[in-house]
Amino acid sequence: MSTPLPSPSDETAGQASALQPVKSTGDPSHVDYSDSDSSDFPEGGVTAWGTALGAFLIQFCGAGYTSSYGVFQDFYTQTYLTNSTPSAIAWIGSVNALLIFSVGLVSGRLLDRGAFYHVMKIGCFLQCFFLFMLSLAKPNGYYQASPISIFLSQGIGSGIAIGITNVPSIAVVSHHFQRRRAFVMGLVVVGASMGSILHPIMLNNLINGRLGFANGVRASAGMIGCLLLIAYLLMRTRLPPQPQAVSYTRVFQNSLRDRAYICACLGMAAFEVGFFFVAFYLQLDSRLHGLSEGFSFYSLTIFNAGSFFGRLTASVVSAYMGIPSAIIGCSFISSALIFSMIGLHSVASVSLIGVSYGFFAGGCIALVAPLISYLTPEVSDIGARMGMSFTISGKSVLGAPICGAVLTSHYIWWKPAVLAGVSGSCEMAFLFLADKVSRASRLVEAFCLHLCSSY
Repeated sequence: MSTPLPSPSDETAGQASALQPVKSTGDPSHVDYSDSDSSDFPEGGVTAWGTALGAFLIQFCGAGYTSSYGVFQDFYTQTYLTNSTPSAIAWIGSVNALLIFSVGLVSGRLLDRGAFYHVMKIGCFLQCFFLFMLSLAKPNGYYQASPISIFLSQGIGSGIAIGITNVPSIAVVSHHFQRRRAFVMGLVVVGASMGSILHPIMLNNLINGRLGFANGVRASAGMIGCLLLIAYLLMRTRLPPQPQAVSYTRVFQNSLRDRAYICACLGMAAFEVGFFFVAFYLQLDSRLHGLSEGFSFYSLTIFNAGSFFGRLTASVVSAYMGIPSAIIGCSFISSALIFSMIGLHSVASVSLIGVSYGFFAGGCIALVAPLISYLTPEVSDIGARMGMSFTISGKSVLGAPICGAVLTSHYIWWKPAVLAGVSGSCEMAFLFLADKVSRASRLVEAFCLHLCSSY
């Protein structure tokens, strides 16, 4: 789940909590693993908050940039890749998001082994490099029509680069905070939401303005390069490598026997199909329905602004309703709103659908990690289970190309809207089933414990 990109904060918090603290020497290439009390977390200070700010900037430049792919989908379809179908163009953003989900499993384990600074150096450099390579791509250079392929640079290259930095940047925050960990990680993840709001405005004005595609992408790459450099200089590790990595094989085998967890993963995967349909096609849908270019450029900003507020309020609502009830309610409303895209035809409809769907979809995204934590019986397995669930749900970003194929070159909008809406309805059904199965298993467990205690 993107967001553009679904959040790994709770995953990394579970992994990092078992680590032992050490003192940083201040040198980004060296960490002094000295003995100290494991409960001695700073909970603040210049180094801790500087690390949080650096992680915020990583999320702003990475997941926030990926969530703005709808700008490129519109530009490629209308101007730059006119020989390619909407489905083919959607593969670029889908592969990008898929790699961000998948590479996190590897980069997270490298962080656990003490390779944080090496991972961040490589990831930040590659992200800037592939953006500059994208600026060299020529019109209709999807695969090999030009020396630099748009698919290879933006789809594969940028996806790997952002995936390398995504999980470690959030995990390192848990080195400095324990009591405030959830709060600070929530602030860090807001960086992705801020990026998804501001990047579409910047990219639309750059690549559709006087600078054009090549210079516009270079300008955005230069800005991102500066922010990534600042982020790298701010972040510091404090904990030593884990003595023994979590066995994904053992956790995977146990998870396959957990029916509630499997239902939750299937629900997350179904959600991603509808979410990426809206994220990739809302701006294009607005333009092709005759709305002004100026307003269409801000349709993604409206959508992501709604998602921003949805993520902020989801935790408050779940505290009163409970995590399962809150995410089921958000999924029900969001799936109904996708069906309403069939009637999209005016400024008011785009604004209402964009902000409403963004709000409830943002609530679903914010509650995914807490839901997996709720369904995980062993605290030590939370990180591994979340990593696997994100990887499984990440495969459903391929729903965007499928929606593009259903859309066809004649732009029959009701067909992909129905497909995405049905997928959202399946999400609600799977999450409802996961909740019921979890409640039943907890009752059985409580009953068995009662029987044992009575003897």
